[in-house]
Amino acid sequence: MGSIKEVDDRFKKFGTVSFTSISKTNDFVDYLEKGKVMGTRCKDCGVVFFPPRAECHQCLASSMEWFEVSGKGKLVTFSKLQFAPVGFEEDLPYCIAVLDYGDYKVFGRIAGDLPEEEIKLGMEMVTAVNSLPNGQLNYVFKKA
Repeated sequence: MGSIKEVDDRFKKFGTVSFTSISKTNDFVDYLEKGKVMGTRCKDCGVVFFPPRAECHQCLASSMEWFEVSGKGKLVTFSKLQFAPVGFEEDLPYCIAVLDYGDYKVFGRIAGDLPEEEIKLGMEMVTAVNSLPNGQLNYVFKKA
């Protein structure tokens, strides 16, 4: 009898609509469940990745280590969306943004409870795990 290959589909738990069900970085979801937003760093050349990657495009190594996205990032750009891709229509309007942590940047959404008039370029923000009503997980940016 042949064995049944188990499919690692943990990534289905990420996001409002998960467009990726299988990934080599499924541990990302396990960390979210523990309240941590994580990226990866190449052990060979030191390049940092967020979202996490399993392979390094610079030195082609597959020798990655996890690191926590922690501390404060600086808001370098944001945009208020009035239209959304399929699956995100109920969320409108919402703001997408980029935080600069120095060695890396993080793209994501600003928490919906932050009033738009308080959002200012250069402000310090943190990246935090967010639980969605349907049990899915994602991360958002909050005022530091």
